[in-house]
Amino acid sequence: MTPDIDALASRIRARQTDDQRILVAIVGAPASGKSTLSDRLYHHLGGDKAGAAVVPMDGFHFDDGILKERDLLPLKGAPNTFDVGGLKRTLMALREDGGEDIYVPLFDRELEISRGSARMIAPRHKIILVEGNYLLLDQAPWDQLRDLFDLSVFLAVPEDVLRVRLINRWRSFGFDDATATQKAAANDLPNAATVIHKSRQSDITFKNG
Repeated sequence: MTPDIDALASRIRARQTDDQRILVAIVGAPASGKSTLSDRLYHHLGGDKAGAAVVPMDGFHFDDGILKERDLLPLKGAPNTFDVGGLKRTLMALREDGGEDIYVPLFDRELEISRGSARMIAPRHKIILVEGNYLLLDQAPWDQLRDLFDLSVFLAVPEDVLRVRLINRWRSFGFDDATATQKAAANDLPNAATVIHKSRQSDITFKNG
């Protein structure tokens, strides 16, 4: 079924009892609509004033310098180009909810780098929407993350639809058709296939294609 924001928000609120913080994974392949759903859900839940916050997985991209050293720069965005340990430690700190501010990084797409401590998660933030591709990936070290989430939502999009979206994304950056197609095929589509075929079952699945 297509995302029902009212129903999803109600289900999240039902899980958040006794003023305890909950973590909700919003998962899907590149171009599946994760960021759009997370943003809509954040506002539907009342936003910052109501204690909702978004933590994007993309903030945990390895820096380009590290990727160059490891010959991984052309694969930026693949599962092995993220600081999974750092993400895990951040999620664990968020789950502990020890009454302290927690600062998380955000990925700057214009600069193509992660900005450390770019968003503050305060004690009053009780609903944390964690958005990313590989949060349910059933392979090490990503498989250490699943149990840190109270609820998981997967956006299922057919691979042929993702292909069109990803090519159009590269076109929007000014690349011609041939280059856009090559870029999507070289990295984005293999990453999308990894998410689709190697992720564990989510609590909720929405079709978004």
